[in-house]
Amino acid sequence: MIGRVLRVLLILVVVALICKACIVRDIPPKVSQSISQKQANLSLFYPMPKNVTIGGVDYLQSQAPVGTFGGSLVSSTIGEGPKTFNPFNCKDNTSSIMAGVMYDGLFTTNPVTGAVAPKLAKGYTISPDGKVYTIYLRKGIKWSDGKPITADDVVFTWQNIIFGGMGDTSTRDSLVINGKLPTVRKYGDDVVVFVTPEPYAPFLRMLSTPIAPKHIFYNAVQKGNAYFDSFLSTNAKPQNFVVSGAFKLKEYVPAQRVVFERNPNYYEINIKNQKLPYLDKLIYLIVGDLNNEVLKFEAKELDVISLQGSKVSRYKSIEPHSDFKLYNLGPDTGTMYISFNMNNRKNDKGKFYVEPVKQKWFSDLNFRRAVDYALDRKSMVLNIANGMGQPLFTPESLNSIYLNKKLKPYERDLNNAKILLKKSGFKIDKKGRLYDKDGNRVEFNLYTNAGNTEREAIGVMVKQDLEDLGMKVNFKPIEFNSLVNKLVSTFDWDMVIMGLTGSPLEPNGGKNVWLSDGRLHMFNMRTPKEGKAGILPWEKELDEMFNKGALATKFEDRKVYYDKYQDIIYTQKPMIYIYSPIRIVAIRNKFKNIYPTSLGGLTHNIEEIYINKGTGCPGALR
Repeated sequence: MIGRVLRVLLILVVVALICKACIVRDIPPKVSQSISQKQANLSLFYPMPKNVTIGGVDYLQSQAPVGTFGGSLVSSTIGEGPKTFNPFNCKDNTSSIMAGVMYDGLFTTNPVTGAVAPKLAKGYTISPDGKVYTIYLRKGIKWSDGKPITADDVVFTWQNIIFGGMGDTSTRDSLVINGKLPTVRKYGDDVVVFVTPEPYAPFLRMLSTPIAPKHIFYNAVQKGNAYFDSFLSTNAKPQNFVVSGAFKLKEYVPAQRVVFERNPNYYEINIKNQKLPYLDKLIYLIVGDLNNEVLKFEAKELDVISLQGSKVSRYKSIEPHSDFKLYNLGPDTGTMYISFNMNNRKNDKGKFYVEPVKQKWFSDLNFRRAVDYALDRKSMVLNIANGMGQPLFTPESLNSIYLNKKLKPYERDLNNAKILLKKSGFKIDKKGRLYDKDGNRVEFNLYTNAGNTEREAIGVMVKQDLEDLGMKVNFKPIEFNSLVNKLVSTFDWDMVIMGLTGSPLEPNGGKNVWLSDGRLHMFNMRTPKEGKAGILPWEKELDEMFNKGALATKFEDRKVYYDKYQDIIYTQKPMIYIYSPIRIVAIRNKFKNIYPTSLGGLTHNIEEIYINKGTGCPGALR
């Protein structure tokens, strides 16, 4: 027994040393130190959980102060709620958040340093040639229904669901390496080995993808894609969910709320060896729009809220006499942009996705550059974000370690915009109306998601800015899920104001946007059967930059490729970036173990958060 323990300890030491080396390769020491310093200015040091083995079970043990059990945290989401609870079929952020509550991956990201951190896996090794990833799973941990989480679940998830092309294929598409996919196999119940065709820098981070319980998902996979796409939809019964995360679905009331309840079999414990999470429930109210969200927070129906810049001053003034605390999380890790529909193809009924006249405008670089120069980003930051933000000109967020700082910002310049339009034959008549060289009045629809009052305000200003060039802009906010359907399914839109989530640590997460056949390559979207048909030269160059960037293993080498991809977008402007707001979040003072970071946000450690209301000790190990 002692010999076995020593062998286990030796393995863990080796794993820790190898993991440390991989982190240095993934994020250079200077960059990691810079990230850590930024977090030190935001909050107290977050004590990362550590691996412990008790009674043969490999737990993740919280190092945060011990809290009390019970109570709920009420958050919110705008729009009409999630489209699905299936973690492998999410195309919108709300659905991803809801699925992310319930399903963990093998790894996650350290919210302070950005390093890869363990979740369902307790450790890993990488072969010297950078192609073989050996993943050591936690022994003895269980799904919420009491069945063991094993290597069978991991292999099934990756081989049958992800590599099998079930649901949204963005993850699979991002892992095609020189035309080949990685392979995966198990060695016993607790070891899984992935082999990539070539060293692939983003691969370890992609293992944060949720793992599915094979005994629940198997039949859905066997029935094919059509059935899988509706599996665990918003109509599914809560009792049908089997999860690995801290919470599982308890109730969903359309357009009202999503209620999650504590998973009694969660594998994280506190330093008293009591099972987490502390909270009994995690509730998301579906609030419709941002104004309604503010009203509900002020009525104490919500416990946490992300504030628009225009609201911050007032909240800051009342904070000292309130029951909440404000946190500045720094620049948003996502991006907001305007995109043009450049698609010149026809649908199955022989109808053009975009009117040919409009498509010609949107495909004209001078037209896109003119739109860019017409935008008054500084006024948007001042009037919409109340000065709490900065103009943005690249697809990487302002806090990205890959941000190309050589791409300089510029001022609004209507004269330059008019010169560019004139070069392409556009003319402004005596009444200030813009026409193309064939005499067509420049008129198009501009969409965004209704309820997001920030984007709606941006839309109003963009409409005004473009009307200064003589364009007629029909601004049409519509329901979010309907908008997503237009962007990725029917392709029937002209111009859109939208946002993308992002990681300041890994540009490869945006590969499904920038690859010419990517699932979110919205400005020139192709159906799967079209593949790379009609690819433009600069789209081909984007493909090359992302493929080479993922295969380079050193940060310095990768940055060359990702600098170039940003330069292509900056020059070609298929998507025009607007501004990057500062994230200000408020949470009730009663919640403890709050460690906000710019990488993780405010509730990244939801399983450790508790309400300061006395003592209690349910959930102890049995």
